[in-house]
Amino acid sequence: MTTALQPPLPSHPLLRLRLAPRGGLPRPIDGAWWPRSYDLLAELPQLLAGLPRAWGHITSVTVNGATWTAAPGRMLVANQVIRLRRARTAATPHTVVLLAPGRGRWDLLVVPPDTTEEAAEPLMAAAAEGHA
Repeated sequence: MTTALQPPLPSHPLLRLRLAPRGGLPRPIDGAWWPRSYDLLAELPQLLAGLPRAWGHITSVTVNGATWTAAPGRMLVANQVIRLRRARTAATPHTVVLLAPGRGRWDLLVVPPDTTEEAAEPLMAAAAEGHA
């Protein structure tokens, strides 16, 4: 019997994140994030670890409360407390808002986890170009 060798799965899947280039003008969307699930406790640490250092320490994250699984009001990520807020507005159902005191606010388009790669790529590219 022959067994095909499979490459080992990475212990940490690659972060699916596309950010808009830095510019002088504010934009409604600063990029796109394509999480693998709607489990905020599982997905948020990887997102925060992959953000540019120039964004500073994110202290508050706001997500659509109807979309993401239940999460506590606070979460410890890399020995830092992150406040989790759940908005219930229809205006921004597919975004996550990141706040860093003294640095700014960043709004990311959230591509639904079950989106195919063919459908996700143009959404992420458009958000990174500021067209989302």
